[in-house]
Order: sequence, then C-alpha cells, then structure tokens
Amino acid sequence: MIVVVSQARTQPGEEHAQAYIALNMEFGRFFAEHPGFRGRRLVRGLEDPQHFTHLRWFDSVADYEECTRAPGYVDHTVLMYQHLEPYDSYPREYLEVVLDEPDPARDGARP
Repeated sequence: MIVVVSQARTQPGEEHAQAYIALNMEFGRFFAEHPGFRGRRLVRGLEDPQHFTHLRWFDSVADYEECTRAPGYVDHTVLMYQHLEPYDSYPREYLEVVLDEPDPARDGARP
C-alpha cells in the first residue's frame, strides 16, 4: 500500500479554509469507487490553520495516477486552488506504508 501526501495553504480568512474543506468533501467522489483506493484524510494545522495536509491511501501509485485522470478531476482541483495561496508547483509525495498499526479505540481494545 502507498500513501500520497500533499500540502496546501489556503488564502487568509476562515471563509477560504471552509470553502476549501467543503470542496474537498465533494472531491471524495473521484476516489470512492476507484479501484485501489483505500481511504483518505484531510488534516489541518492547529498552530497554522491555513495549512492543510492531504493523505490518500491506494494499493499502488498507478491506481492513484489513474484516478487523477478521471473526467472532471482536474476541473475540480482548479476550483479548490482558487482558495489557495499562489504556489509554484503541486507538492506531492508518494510514500510506502511500512508499518500500519490499527487504532485500538476503533477495535475496542482500549479500556
């Protein structure tokens, strides 16, 4: 399994952050039914609430890249980018999952 990690920084103002979050919720439709997709999370900085990190789990890099070619995918990213500070490139990194320990609270193991 791989995880695709990318960073984003919204424009100042909570309205941009909330719009970016809402558009990301809609963005899930590109992943939900895609082969090889295993889950995703969008996390937000506590110390810097303009900073967001995307975590997307796939079986392989090829599965992720195929998903990014789905009709409408790029158009939707353009909508999200309208709420970001200007950037020079799309900062994305592919990482291999080498340890995956489940959350004990989800498995009922925690008292």
